[in-house]
Amino acid sequence: MKLLWEYIRQHGKSLGLLCLFALILIICFLLYHVPIGVVLYPLALCLLVGFLCLLAYFNRFRKRHLTLEALRKRSTDLLSALPPPTNTLEADYQQIIEDLCRKNSTQIQEADARYDSMMEYYTVWAHQIKTPLAASRLLLENEDSSLSRQLMVQLKRTESYVEMVLAYLRLDSADTDYLIRACSLDELLRGCVRSFSGEFIQRHIHLELQETNAVVVTDEKWLSFVMEQLLSNALKYTGEGGTITVKMEADRTLCIADTGIGIAAEDLPRVFERSYTGSIGRNRKKATGIGLYLCRRVCGNLNIPIRMESEPGKGTRVYLGLGQYDLKPE
Repeated sequence: MKLLWEYIRQHGKSLGLLCLFALILIICFLLYHVPIGVVLYPLALCLLVGFLCLLAYFNRFRKRHLTLEALRKRSTDLLSALPPPTNTLEADYQQIIEDLCRKNSTQIQEADARYDSMMEYYTVWAHQIKTPLAASRLLLENEDSSLSRQLMVQLKRTESYVEMVLAYLRLDSADTDYLIRACSLDELLRGCVRSFSGEFIQRHIHLELQETNAVVVTDEKWLSFVMEQLLSNALKYTGEGGTITVKMEADRTLCIADTGIGIAAEDLPRVFERSYTGSIGRNRKKATGIGLYLCRRVCGNLNIPIRMESEPGKGTRVYLGLGQYDLKPE
C-alpha cells in the first residue's frame, strides 16, 4: 500500500490534469444542454481504461522498484545488473552512476597501492632496525656497569616499541600467523618477566609472580605480546620501590596489578581506544595510546576478555579471562 501511494504521489500532477480535462468536457457538454447520460457513459469508459492502464504501469513500477531494491543489497557487479532505462533521464542517471563507480574504483585502487607501499616501507624499517638493536644488546652484554644496565633497560623498551609497530602492521593483515595450541602459562609469564628483569632490578620494583599451574589454549606469541605490553605499562607508571603482582584469580582470570599512579575515573572507560592517552598520559607525555589498543584488538582475536580497574594513587589492575578454552580430561 505504501508503494501504491508513492506511485500516486509521483504521478499526482498527471492524474490531476486528467481530472481537470474531464471536468472541462463535462461543463462544456452541460452548457450545450447535452443529456447527462451521453456524457457519463464515455466518461465511465475512459475511467475504466485509465484505471486498467494505471494498474499496468504500477505493476511495471513495482517490478523495477523490487529489482533496484535487490540490487541495493548486492555488493558487486551492480552496473551490469541494472534494468534497461525506459527514457532518456534514466539513461542519463545510469551514465552518471557508471562514471561515479569508475571514479570510485580508481580512487580505491590508488589508496590500496599507497597503503601497500606504506605497509611495505614500515615493515622493512621495523625489521631493519632490529639489526642495530641486536648489535647494541651484544655490546652491552659484555659490559657490567651501572650505565650499561641503564642502557639495557632503555634498549629493551625500544625493542618493545619496535614489536608494537610490527604488531600494529600485522593486526589487520590477511596472513596473520595465529597458531592456537596448548601452552604453559607459567613458562609464558616467566619469559615475559625475564625480559624486563633489568628494569625491575634497576628501579627496585618488587615482583610477586605467583604460580598458576595453568595450561591455556591460545597463540603463545600473541599472548606474550599482550603480557609484555601490560607489564611495560605497569613498569612505566609504577614508581621506584613499588610492587607488581601477577596472579591467577577465580574463573581462570589472570590479574596483573601494580601500585602505580593509577588512572582517573573519567579516563578508565576509554583506555582501550586507539590514541587515547588520558589526563595522566598527557601530563607525563609518555603515553602513545597504542599499547592498550593493540592489547584489546589481540585479545579480541584470541577470544580473551580484558578489562581494567584503577584508582588514582592506588594502582591499576588488568584482568584477562583465560577460561574460554578450558582443557577437560578425557
